Amino acid sequence: MKGRRKNRIIKSILIGMITIGISYIFFDTYITKKYEKQMDSSYMVQNTTAEQQETNEIQTVTKIYPQEEIIKEYKGYDVCAKIEIPAIELETYVLKNYSTQALNISVTKFWGVNPNEIGNFCVAGHNFINENMFRNLKKLNIGDKLMLTDNTIGKIEYEIFDIYTVVPEDTSCLFPIIDGKREITLITCTNDSTKRIIVKAREVE
Repeated sequence: MKGRRKNRIIKSILIGMITIGISYIFFDTYITKKYEKQMDSSYMVQNTTAEQQETNEIQTVTKIYPQEEIIKEYKGYDVCAKIEIPAIELETYVLKNYSTQALNISVTKFWGVNPNEIGNFCVAGHNFINENMFRNLKKLNIGDKLMLTDNTIGKIEYEIFDIYTVVPEDTSCLFPIIDGKREITLITCTNDSTKRIIVKAREVE
């Protein structure tokens, strides 16, 4: 009896050891495959991230614009840009600092970012008969082009996408834009000075 019992114990121990060994082999294989899968996934993620980063770097390369030197002063006033609007045969300098006196000399920067920077560059001008003023803005149409040149970024072409009138108290046309575009807002009076003509243009992509 004792011999049989001893044999049963030895047999149970051997079966247990074999079971543990087999379990270890399966577990080790499972862990190895899982690790390899994670490594593959990690490589794919890293590779995708690297490719995306490279794509982003290509997309964010600074665009080079044509360079054209413009004067820095006009009739004693600092100049920040030059505007050309072929549709109404207008070519005028934009004075850097807005004032009542400056408006009598030429159009001036009124609000917003600097010329040709990302954002809303707002320019005001009188509805005078002078050839360098905004008298003919009312003749423009959506789709007409204009060029803005400065000594920092260069010469950029814009296309008019909106034309409307507002009461003088409405300053919404000055609001900054948030879509990462370049925008120009031109402002002048109607003939009876009761409203303001607003012309908006965005960079031609």
